[in-house]
Amino acid sequence: MNIATPVQNPIDALRDNVSTPFEEARAMPPTVYTSETFLESELENVFKTSWFCVGRASALAKSGDYMTCELAGQPVIVLRDRDNVLRAYSNVCRHRMSTLLHGRGNTKSIVCPYHAWTYGLDGSLRGAPAMKGNKAFCKDHYSLPDIACEDWLGWVFITLNPKAPPVADELREVEDLIAGYDMTNYTETFFEEHEWDTNWKVLAENFMESYHLPVCHAGTIGGLSKLDDMICPPGRKAFNYHTILKDDTLRIAMAHPSNDRLHGDERRTTFLLAIYPSLLITLTPGYFWYLSLHPKGTGQVQIRFGGGMSDDYKNDAEAQQNLVDLKTLLDEVNVEDRGCTEKVYRGLSADGAAPGHLSHLERPNFDFAQYLMSKMDTSFQPNIAKGS
Repeated sequence: MNIATPVQNPIDALRDNVSTPFEEARAMPPTVYTSETFLESELENVFKTSWFCVGRASALAKSGDYMTCELAGQPVIVLRDRDNVLRAYSNVCRHRMSTLLHGRGNTKSIVCPYHAWTYGLDGSLRGAPAMKGNKAFCKDHYSLPDIACEDWLGWVFITLNPKAPPVADELREVEDLIAGYDMTNYTETFFEEHEWDTNWKVLAENFMESYHLPVCHAGTIGGLSKLDDMICPPGRKAFNYHTILKDDTLRIAMAHPSNDRLHGDERRTTFLLAIYPSLLITLTPGYFWYLSLHPKGTGQVQIRFGGGMSDDYKNDAEAQQNLVDLKTLLDEVNVEDRGCTEKVYRGLSADGAAPGHLSHLERPNFDFAQYLMSKMDTSFQPNIAKGS
């Protein structure tokens, strides 16, 4: 009689996967993407403990500007208060626990849509209709719980982990790598939210390697991306990156003539930064775009997608056309990426799917797998670059 082969625990399968030297490494095993148990571990050990990017500080420029998100099951409000400070709170009313704000906007106060309990921008409860009959009720006991929030180079991060080290400490090397780009002064001109039918890691890995560009993006940027020009250094503890060179047929990717910070090939070098766990930034000397990913299940990913131009281009004679050209290009690129990543998830979900060996251009994918293993098992020591 046939005896079924036991299914390996996905964490054990990942450990086996990353214990191989990179020169012999394979893609991550399918169960890492399809297992509900692995997803639960990711939410608990990755998303609940790490810094998560909600977007750009330039989108929260004025007092009362806010955005909302969900992080590992916790609804969160991020806003700019009356003192111009970025703050984050639990987005749950302290009365009957309705969520409070939704989407993005501007508000003078936070009003519960259920019973109109009203909170100030400092999170304190300012009003609670028809509560005088409850002798135990005290308005001062009902402030919204604070959630840690930091601004790093114009990116807004939150974390549910009170022991998380400061973002700037974790990403100091990134700051040094891209100093000439002045990333703080890139202004977001569009923001959208999407859901794709793929695992969040499939989309993250798709971003982390440019090996697929000539094929998947043959209709857009593939011809601008030569495999021989791609550099994939070993990853660091909190991030990985690779670089590609663009040519001036895509003018908006080049350093603006007014930029005197970048020189030589730096003026056409694109950084593709993967800030763990799920902030993915394409940073060119002229424009940027990003994805911030959160799982919605094993087979769906919530995407926060935004971008814009370097402020070096702010007074460019073709400033408005530059923004139109950028958004048109990125929408086309997203259509291509969605097709590719949804096909990958369908394939790896098939019976008998097995991972192949990685190209040298997929080094960031291997480093990402090591990062995930280190979060699942704190005794695992990833093989990261020295000095990181």
